[in-house]
Amino acid sequence: MTKKILMITGDYTEDYETMVPFQTLLACGYQVDAVCPDKKEGESIATSIHDFEGDQTYSEKRGHNFVLNATFDQVELHSYDALVVPGGRAPEYLRLNPTVIEMVQHFFKTDKPVAAICHGAQLLAAANVLKGRNCSAYPACAPEVTLAGGNFIDLEVTDATTDGNLVTAPAWPAHPSWLAQFMVLLNK
Repeated sequence: MTKKILMITGDYTEDYETMVPFQTLLACGYQVDAVCPDKKEGESIATSIHDFEGDQTYSEKRGHNFVLNATFDQVELHSYDALVVPGGRAPEYLRLNPTVIEMVQHFFKTDKPVAAICHGAQLLAAANVLKGRNCSAYPACAPEVTLAGGNFIDLEVTDATTDGNLVTAPAWPAHPSWLAQFMVLLNK
């Protein structure tokens, strides 16, 4: 039976952190439903491209249009086996949506696999699911992880970490490690 994964994303999500996991998980035989509040299947979100070009922080450029393949208001949480939370700018505003917060909390209450990357930790912190958990993220999110009671794990940008049902990573260069660890949880 195909595992069904919910991806909660939004405008100015990081391009690679949305497109790559979405396509990779589909190619590996999983069903991935990408949703955004107030948007329907077939509508698109804008992505942004974040790169490491030698400045003190990442640069940001307009990315692609990513077409959503499911409708946010029709999500039935009990039908999903796992959750993916991409980074970028989207988590910053998604964390203000009470329904998104409830969705994230559902996956922790039911101990289903959750993969969050980069600024996705902002959404986890707002959902109050990090207390006592190890969590990696983009280093600028370390204060939020810590203030939410989590243990910020400072990893190389190519590494990921797993703590129970949670797989996290600092940014898109960690995709091989992050997705591999997530798929281990999916296949348990």
